[in-house]
Amino acid sequence: MRRTHWIAFFGGLGVCWLLLFFMAVPDELRMLEATYGGALIEALCSGLFATSDLGGAFAMWVLMSAAMMAPTALPALATYEDLGHVTATGFWRLLGGYLLVWVGLSALAALAQVGLYRAGLIGALGQSLSVPLTAGLLVGAGLYQFSALKDACLSRCRAPLTFFMQHWDEGPFRNGVRLGLDCVGCCWALMALAFVGGTMNLMFMGLAMLLMALEKLPDIGRYITRPLGVVLIASGLALPLFS
Repeated sequence: MRRTHWIAFFGGLGVCWLLLFFMAVPDELRMLEATYGGALIEALCSGLFATSDLGGAFAMWVLMSAAMMAPTALPALATYEDLGHVTATGFWRLLGGYLLVWVGLSALAALAQVGLYRAGLIGALGQSLSVPLTAGLLVGAGLYQFSALKDACLSRCRAPLTFFMQHWDEGPFRNGVRLGLDCVGCCWALMALAFVGGTMNLMFMGLAMLLMALEKLPDIGRYITRPLGVVLIASGLALPLFS
């Protein structure tokens, strides 16, 4: 019974990825609706639903944030549970505080997505149609990899035991909010690259999730953060030359 919350956690992640899959189904596969039935599948499979409509874009970003960022917090969630007799309620309050921060960022990202779409800078699947926009996002994300704020947030994410011992008395929800703020500080610039790869691109989501998860591992992340920054900056600077 004690591990039921972990089963629910991974089950919830599976649901998020499944819904994202339906939202990313290309035109030629939208006949799935004829098999599964229901207006929900038809709506989810409309790329325009998640780009031009603010509510749809917000729902998509919430799903994407949960699917991509909850797995990167696994070491912290496991550490929190190992620190004491944490109840399932405490676990969900911690996760809820963490995800609440990402819901806030999702609202900002949805506003940006709808604005960029209406300005003709991104397509129906959230991919950049502008070379300057793409180059700016790549260079900006690359430079952020070298920033003091990124380094400070990563240092706390890489040491969840120290983090929780410092703030244990604040309770699970406030610990979750603190953890979420540090996670946003680590990852917001890489998440913004969704406008390069496409917000409906599951391959991009999977790769970005893997990179952000590895960045938070102390023994691996230090070999990823700055080299990734160099690659992003070089890609952004080279893009105009080959476009």
